Amino acid sequence: MFSFIIIQAQDTYTINGVIKDASSNETLYGVNILVANLNAGVVTNEYGFYSIKLPRGTHTFTITYLGYKTEEVVLDITKNGTYNFSLIETSETLEEVIITEDSEKLNIRSAEMSVNKLDINTIQKLPVVFGEVDVVKSLLLLPGVSNTGEGSSGFNVRGGAVGQNLILLDEATIYNSSHLFGLFSVFNPDAIKNLKLYKGGIPAKYGGRVSSVLEIFQKDGNSKEFKANGGIGIISSRILAEGPIVKDKSSFLIGGRSSYAHLFLKLTDNQNSAYFYDLNTKLSYRVDDSNTILFSGYFGRDVFNINESFKNTYGNAVFNLRWNHILSDNIFTNLSVIYSDYYYGLTLDFVEFNWNSGIKNFNLKYDFNHYINDDFSLDYGIQNTYYEFNPGEIEPSTPTSGIIDFNLTKKYAFESALYIAVKHRLSEKLSTEYGLRFSNFFRLGQTALNLYENDEAVVFNNDFKIYEKAEPIGTKTLAKSKVEKYFFALEPRAAVAYSFNNNQSVKLSYNRMVQNLHLITNTSSPTPLDIWSPSGKYIDPQVLDQIAIGYFQNFKNDSYSIEVESFYKDIRNRINYIDGANLVANNAIEQVILSGKARAYGLELLLKKNKGRFTGWLAYTLSKSEQKTPGRTALETGINNGNWYNTAYDKTHDISVTTSYEVDKKWQLSSNFIYQTGLPTTFPTGQYSFEGLVVPVYSPRNSERLPAYHRLDIAATYTPAKNKNRKYKSSWNFGIYNIYARKNAVSLSFRNNEDTGQNEAVRLSLFGIIPSVTYNFKF
Repeated sequence: MFSFIIIQAQDTYTINGVIKDASSNETLYGVNILVANLNAGVVTNEYGFYSIKLPRGTHTFTITYLGYKTEEVVLDITKNGTYNFSLIETSETLEEVIITEDSEKLNIRSAEMSVNKLDINTIQKLPVVFGEVDVVKSLLLLPGVSNTGEGSSGFNVRGGAVGQNLILLDEATIYNSSHLFGLFSVFNPDAIKNLKLYKGGIPAKYGGRVSSVLEIFQKDGNSKEFKANGGIGIISSRILAEGPIVKDKSSFLIGGRSSYAHLFLKLTDNQNSAYFYDLNTKLSYRVDDSNTILFSGYFGRDVFNINESFKNTYGNAVFNLRWNHILSDNIFTNLSVIYSDYYYGLTLDFVEFNWNSGIKNFNLKYDFNHYINDDFSLDYGIQNTYYEFNPGEIEPSTPTSGIIDFNLTKKYAFESALYIAVKHRLSEKLSTEYGLRFSNFFRLGQTALNLYENDEAVVFNNDFKIYEKAEPIGTKTLAKSKVEKYFFALEPRAAVAYSFNNNQSVKLSYNRMVQNLHLITNTSSPTPLDIWSPSGKYIDPQVLDQIAIGYFQNFKNDSYSIEVESFYKDIRNRINYIDGANLVANNAIEQVILSGKARAYGLELLLKKNKGRFTGWLAYTLSKSEQKTPGRTALETGINNGNWYNTAYDKTHDISVTTSYEVDKKWQLSSNFIYQTGLPTTFPTGQYSFEGLVVPVYSPRNSERLPAYHRLDIAATYTPAKNKNRKYKSSWNFGIYNIYARKNAVSLSFRNNEDTGQNEAVRLSLFGIIPSVTYNFKF
């Protein structure tokens, strides 16, 4: 099949191994191993594994990783062998953190593009709101990534919706990434090892979303010695402990967070409360040099309580049992059994009923990394996921309640995929990555599936020129073991990089992706009450085609780097909602949605300063995000008269400047400034009276904008002088969010002024200036 692969000579040997942190045995993802005399190199995979073929002889390995001391190891290669390496953190050697020249060169030559990686140490230096590092908010400082304003949940990538992002924590799907309606993210920064955001050029191993993939891995746990760290803040605190169960063989990790600001309300006899808590855990057991078993989990809940009569509880729970196996010198495998659950619960005591909804999935996946030779490697595997959708169920909360049990129809689906991806270096200057994903989606049977005339759940009223719900002509019941609708898709992926030299390259990528799950929400920022619905008889899968081209350069001895990318995205079968659509507790959601299309295009710039006491980056995005839902026939008007209109998260300009300055070994200063074009919205442009009623007249959908958004945050971190004989270490983080107290508009509403009788606009702002202080510790 791969006849173009060069057969290795008999005096060529395969060298493999795992690279770890010397102080904890934590495996390291993305470590660069270079053999300079052969101009050869390899990068460790997600589990720290590498494999490389080398000719007989003596070779010098240069091993580089951001934040770690560069190691040079001389090996005399005479046979196949396993060589594991341990790297020492630069913070432990008291040396300056330097991005080495070689690590940057690999990024220049790799075909991978539209990818952002943030080191957790970099994230921890950024100014934060409420005194806690936030992974999701750190992503918003990158080009092509934004959100829908303060207090909003999730994030938008390249003009895509929040529900089009695949968020993975230790390979398990996270359906809601926010605590307290967007004020915090669900990710405990102390438990995170690394993260990677794919905005385009997405590898074939990922599917199911059409906007981005955020891949986050938790630490495995320290198998050398017990350690703990945490932080105490004004609003929330956290703690994490890790250590060996059997030294150098097995380890544990457990971490928890909680907010407690609501407790201060109790002192004022205020019975309202809003708080969150979560738990991260991981167990790791190294059976032998070729086999490792890992179990990881996350559980989080948010609680919102108003006067004990309205209680809202929601959150994620995920578990993953994983087996890492080195099948041979050049094949690494990962088998995972995964469970994900998102739950939303509501208790209304004044009407005596409980509401429960959510989504669950069970996932079995088997992935292979196959290193054929230094210029050619394969990733391939199989993935199977079973879904259970609970749109909502009502039950009485007291024995005397007059509420009768009522369940919205549960939905079920099964998704499977096969994929193969190739990394192929054609020459010293030309590298490619290409692959294909075969995906299948089976919408399974359910009770009482509505049937409609001509299979149209939405009808057009030609007299009033509006869309209305169609009346069902019957129902159909099918066992959930049967297939009600089947979808099949081929999803090609390709990327190519041409390197002019070690410091300059151009890259081009294309990817097609299919999304069979749809987040049902008519707000720009999702709420916990939003539900997920599968593709089926009345909802087709979303299909994305994206192309991107970019220029990448390191200059001034790698002290600076620049990335410029342009992209275009086209999405088919993007759902839209008819005017007046009711999405809450709707048992026939197909009656209020129409199928349309979306597009987004733009230019991204990322300029970074990588070395020295002063570091940081400038990110700028110029983009457009639009949606269109034309009429199905010539008689129908479509949504917004069938014209293109701005999506609710379209931002023409998005600028962020992030800086960090090391004053000395005790003080670190940082800041970020953000400016964004105001979000699209729809305003009333006039009004008329009809039989005593005042009827507003609105502008075309999303044709107006809120005022521009901007703010400046600053922070300072103080680290007391270290006592070499003392394990306990601490630091203080002082921050000011929105230092000039900008009143950024979350929304504008209109009302009649009682004094003047004139209509007026009222701006709603959430935050002014917010100071914070956090005490961090580790031992």
